[in-house]
Amino acid sequence: MAAPPVTAAAPIQPNIPIPMDSSILLQICVSGALMGLVYALVAYGFQLTYATSKSINFGQGELVMLSAFCSLTLLDAGLPYWLMVPGGLLIGALLGLVVERAAVRLALEQKSEGWILLTIILGLFGFSLAENIWGRDDRPFPTPIPSDAFHFLGVDITWLEVAVAIGVFGIMGLVELFKRKTLLGKAFEAVSADRDAAELMGISARHTVMLSYALSGMVAAVAGILISPITTVGPTMASMLILKAFSVAVVAGLNSGFGVVLVGLALGALENLASLYLGSGWREAPGLALLIMALALRPNGIFGQATIRKV
Repeated sequence: MAAPPVTAAAPIQPNIPIPMDSSILLQICVSGALMGLVYALVAYGFQLTYATSKSINFGQGELVMLSAFCSLTLLDAGLPYWLMVPGGLLIGALLGLVVERAAVRLALEQKSEGWILLTIILGLFGFSLAENIWGRDDRPFPTPIPSDAFHFLGVDITWLEVAVAIGVFGIMGLVELFKRKTLLGKAFEAVSADRDAAELMGISARHTVMLSYALSGMVAAVAGILISPITTVGPTMASMLILKAFSVAVVAGLNSGFGVVLVGLALGALENLASLYLGSGWREAPGLALLIMALALRPNGIFGQATIRKV
């Protein structure tokens, strides 16, 4: 019996990654960067309260979520979208004032750090409140903005992403204009520069801190209205958003509005790249890595200014 013919084994091909088209990489980076603008907006809310009181609301993510739910309720009640937006901003400002009164004011008067735990507890209370009122299921957020995309410089961009960019830069620009051109805004800047000197000049630091928390709540409401049509509305919608926003604020510096925009854009792009090359489980890694490096190497942030303490 003849032996079967011997065939040459196919050579083993090394597992070489196929290079990806540069246009696809650009698309991934741009989409991530536009989502990173939402992180920058929430981080900007941190900066507003830190400037006047050296405190931040660790329940800021819950303000984003509650404002989104309240805005959705206004739409369900038949309110037009163009009236829902100012209504949602007003609700966000009121929620910010609740946080200042319930969790921050007494701690600041006692010169303690109790606001850290109190804002966390208030955020947990807001999470439970949302579950009991609106339920645990995610809900779609209707918007008149079309979801189709258009081609621009080799990248497909959706109108929702354009709305996010316009909303982020618009609200940040308006707040900065308010701080520089109005009397209340100048009081805000005075308290930010030197609280004791501002009080000697007749400026109420307490009212200025209240104003900063109201503005921070409005910023959270804008973030909720912008991101909800993309991610849907649910009690857990802001659970990871708050960590990413905190990373952006710390890495950029808690006194640099321009810095949070740049770091937010970079973090959003890095998240998409990490998800592409390492897997979706590594999507949160860039934010945590940047936060650790910033705390270890530059605690004041990349764009932050060093603080001089009087002794």
